[in-house]
Amino acid sequence: MNRIKVLLSLLLILVAGLAATGYASATPSAGFHETDGDVFDDWGICRTRACGEDGFYQIGEATFRPVIAFESLGEDSAVAYSLGEQLAAQYPDPLLRAEKIFCFVRDRVNYASDVEQFKYDEFAQNADELATIIDQNGVGYGDCEDSAVLLAVMYKGAGYRSAIVVGLGHTAALVYLPDYKKAITVFELEGEPGWVWAEATGKNNPLGWAPKEFINVKLAAYEIGEEAIAPLKPSTAPSVAITQAGGGATARPFPFMGIIALLWLMSLFRRRRVH
Repeated sequence: MNRIKVLLSLLLILVAGLAATGYASATPSAGFHETDGDVFDDWGICRTRACGEDGFYQIGEATFRPVIAFESLGEDSAVAYSLGEQLAAQYPDPLLRAEKIFCFVRDRVNYASDVEQFKYDEFAQNADELATIIDQNGVGYGDCEDSAVLLAVMYKGAGYRSAIVVGLGHTAALVYLPDYKKAITVFELEGEPGWVWAEATGKNNPLGWAPKEFINVKLAAYEIGEEAIAPLKPSTAPSVAITQAGGGATARPFPFMGIIALLWLMSLFRRRRVH
């Protein structure tokens, strides 16, 4: 009996030691590999770069496709999508449910830069990785794209339409809530009003609050769904999200290192009038 106890203790120590080894310990995914200074996941998506056909946001001169979100949707859906389903069952009222999902991410994802966490200027987590850490520890850590991707996937799991929006130096989620009256400002996506900004990187932010620098300007937005994960060049320009009605709010800048270089694809869009 004592011998068995000793063996079990040694096994537990070995498992704990393996779990604490390497940068991959911050996420549950396996198979990360580094090539020329960039880190790639099992799907061949670069986690340390937003730009390019293999970047996690596939940002090009006039294109944007948040491919990392597809790693947690469709046949690959797991923890994050299931969390959305659970909250849908718990809160049948769609407006209250939307707020609860937003508060879940806002309150449980503590802001941390990628340099602090991963020692890279940029490192994107997919929704299931971040949701798994929250499930295990009660809280997780991430920056703006981590919160945005988690929100977008959880909203899909809860039965909403969701999108990821990109502005200069920042990214956030949008959720389609045409009946939500608490939003400071409402966005229009491809001529369709009713999109609400979900800004989870501030602990005091309510659903529907948006930084003032992203109100009444053109932004690239992409409604997410079940799409192929393999790196590919998007064939069309991203949708343009503009505010339907403005509101006053105080904002602070957010770091989003990998997105700045090529993002001003906005200049390629024809200016549209806000109604």
